Amino acid sequence: MDRFTEEQTKAHLLITNAEYRDLSDRHHEYDEQLVALEAKDRLTYDEQMEEQRLKKLKLQTKDKMQAILSQHLLAAV
Repeated sequence: MDRFTEEQTKAHLLITNAEYRDLSDRHHEYDEQLVALEAKDRLTYDEQMEEQRLKKLKLQTKDKMQAILSQHLLAAV
């Protein structure tokens, strides 16, 4: 798969697919929250647990986005 074509498909999905767009927004929110936590010198226990939770959610969201992308790419073949 050509990387340029994959990026074009992602851009297309962001415009045309509400589920993909929602997942992308959530992925970005999780990333921003993680950056804020990682900027701290030390994390409390609760912050460490939140960091783990956010990382899992971010990965699950990315996996769902990839599944939509793969399905869309396969349908185009």
